[in-house]
Amino acid sequence: MPISRPRRVGTIDERRRLLILRSNAALGTGKALFGAVFFPRVASRFMKSTRRPYEKRKRSKMANNVRPESMERITTPALAEAFISEQLDALRSQIGDQKAILALSGGVDSSVVAALLIKAIGDRLTCVHVNHGLLRKGEPEQVIEVFRNQMKANLVYVDAIDRFLSKLEGVEEPEQKRKIIGAEFIRVFEEEARKLDDVKFLAQGTIYPDIVESGPVKAHHNVGGLPDDLQFELVEPIKFLFKDEVRVVGTALGLPDAMVYRQPFPGPGLGVRCLGAITRDRLEAVRESDAILREEFAKNGLEGKVWQYFTVVPDFKSTGVRDGVRSYDWPVILRAVNTRDAMTATVEDVPFALLQHITARITSEVPGVNRVLYDLTPKPTGTIEWE
Repeated sequence: MPISRPRRVGTIDERRRLLILRSNAALGTGKALFGAVFFPRVASRFMKSTRRPYEKRKRSKMANNVRPESMERITTPALAEAFISEQLDALRSQIGDQKAILALSGGVDSSVVAALLIKAIGDRLTCVHVNHGLLRKGEPEQVIEVFRNQMKANLVYVDAIDRFLSKLEGVEEPEQKRKIIGAEFIRVFEEEARKLDDVKFLAQGTIYPDIVESGPVKAHHNVGGLPDDLQFELVEPIKFLFKDEVRVVGTALGLPDAMVYRQPFPGPGLGVRCLGAITRDRLEAVRESDAILREEFAKNGLEGKVWQYFTVVPDFKSTGVRDGVRSYDWPVILRAVNTRDAMTATVEDVPFALLQHITARITSEVPGVNRVLYDLTPKPTGTIEWE
């Protein structure tokens, strides 16, 4: 596979001429050299784990943000049960007889954390669902129905749409948007926690790709977006799991398939899909086009087959023609990828006829849009999300 930037060749075994790759130097040989590169943090669908079976680890080893080398990938119900058992002990030890508050988006990560905490501490967990105006169409209503009405969770719903959009007004830089969203989430939780008695812990659905990518790739809302004066002790029971492992654990916890296999959705929501400075009209264009894409994928058998799919609306316009008159409107970018663990991703080969149909629907049903594009970039070099 190609490497994204130049590397330097060094010799560590003169006899075997074993080559290692290091950064930033030209080869200067005039010849094409070939080699294999192993990235230990990345697992593809073709790799099998060669690590020892899952074993209990002391919490002291889990204190940092590096996944333990002895930790085998969780691929079976038995490994999931072992993980659940260990985490229940760790959660009870960490939280004791105190209370915890959880940011519950309705996605698989926060849902798995909720299920773990309900098992560990019961009704001493309060789940807070914040509608920041950056959710997908119909999502707040779905979260309330599933968690409050069906799962009987202790759920608090907060309408904070105007509050978040006001904070984000005029902010163009993606990292700054993520940090604003993350920090404002914490402020909302602090306010909700003050309405409760003695909440000491904040639970989050941070997973390992969030940690790995935070900083060198992007600031994750659960990692790089936390304020320095955080008033809670963090609880992150799945922070060393990849997305496929989270799903295995979710199934072992008895969560419904519709929740476990729901496609991933970023914590900053549509805020990182409405590129540049967020405006309400472009935000609605993202929301409506996303709803069309999800509807068409479901009708055409791609729901559950494609790992993640969504739309992006950039902050520029292009010339078009509508009803014989010049238009100057936004493009919508379609993104559909497959991956095992979110560390690498391939682009889904969507039938061209379906792409044409989706394009026709979006350009006719979504105000302010005159063009639809399909993103063909794998990861690397592009991240799954645009921001």
